[in-house]
Amino acid sequence: MNLPNKLTLFRIILSIVIIIILLGGSYTTSLFGFEIPKLFINETIVIDMKYIISGVLFIIASLTDFLDGYIARKYNLITDFGKLMDAIADKVLVNSMLIILSAQGFIHPIVPVVIVIRDIVVNSIKMLAASKGKVVAAIKSGKVKTACLMLGIILTFFYNLPFELWNISVAKVLLFIATILSIISGVQYYNLNKYLIKEK
Repeated sequence: MNLPNKLTLFRIILSIVIIIILLGGSYTTSLFGFEIPKLFINETIVIDMKYIISGVLFIIASLTDFLDGYIARKYNLITDFGKLMDAIADKVLVNSMLIILSAQGFIHPIVPVVIVIRDIVVNSIKMLAASKGKVVAAIKSGKVKTACLMLGIILTFFYNLPFELWNISVAKVLLFIATILSIISGVQYYNLNKYLIKEK
């Protein structure tokens, strides 16, 4: 259990904590006996602090995703366990947030539907490639999709502030771009690796 793997497990634990906070109650949440209040900005934007807390934890979890990969590559600590758990931790963190935020009315349901389906397709291609001893490399559109997705989720947690003060829906635009790029990158992954499916 090296440091990168510990960071990966920590990301999973943080994801579970965020899920508990988000599903812990309605507009004003009582969590472990502590009341999580709501705030008002300009008497028009109502902020439930559980989303702010979740947003901070999401940022921390996202940083561990960068750190575990960086440390593993720099110090040659890459393991099969680490690669498996890193992929699981990423999906638990991002997809669970998308589903919950959609269920609670923050984002359109089409966003998690498209992204989850895309992940299933791409992961299936990667597993097929791995079974044949080949590695599916990350592509640029996939990386840009991930960046837009993470920023969009973070801004959603923070009520699209400060852009919301000027009625600019940056969070929704980023999530829309991420959704479109999910489709594009999914098609690209398929086209680049369809020969694996057709191989006898």
